[in-house]
Amino acid sequence: MFPIIIGVIAVIVLLFVVVVSMRPSEFKYERSTLITAPPSTIFARVNDLHKWEDWSPWAKLDPNMKMTFDGPAAGAGAAYGWSGNNKVGEGRMTILESRPSELIRFKLEFLRPMKATNMADFTFRPEGRQTRVVWIMSGKCNFISKAFGLLVDCDKMIGKDFEKGLAQLKAIAESNSSV
Repeated sequence: MFPIIIGVIAVIVLLFVVVVSMRPSEFKYERSTLITAPPSTIFARVNDLHKWEDWSPWAKLDPNMKMTFDGPAAGAGAAYGWSGNNKVGEGRMTILESRPSELIRFKLEFLRPMKATNMADFTFRPEGRQTRVVWIMSGKCNFISKAFGLLVDCDKMIGKDFEKGLAQLKAIAESNSSV
C-alpha cells in the first residue's frame, strides 16, 4: 500500500512540474484609457516620479511607506525607491527612456514580497480631443511565478491596480487641463 501512495504522489508531482513548465515564459499585462487632456499634460504626471503619489494605485496603501528619489527630477535617469508594508512591498523603478508626450519606459525592480525585474511602458497617443494612455508591464516568468499563475489570475489582479491608477490619473489630468 505504501509504495502505491508514494507512486501516486510522484505522478502528481511530475504532472504538476510538467504543467507548470509548459506555461508561458513571459507575461504582459496591459490596460488603457482615454483622457480628455493633451498628451503633454498626462506625460508630465507620469514622467515626474514625485507626482506619482497623487495617482498611483499603491501610494495610499501604506501611509508610512518610505520613498526615495534619485537622479534628475524627471525623465531618463530619474529613479524612485519604496519600502512599505506587505501590500506595497519594496522595490525601485528607474526611467530608462522618456520621449515627450509619446513614451516613458521603466525598469521595475521588486525586492519583496517576491524578487523580480520587469519593464513597464506608458504610451500617449492623441485621439481627437482625447489622449489614449496605455500602461503595460512585461517580464519573464520563472518556475515559481508560473506556478503562482496557476492559482492566481495575475492579469486580473495587476489589471485592477492599473485600472485604478489610470482612473486617478484621468481625474487629475482632466481637472487640470483645458483642452
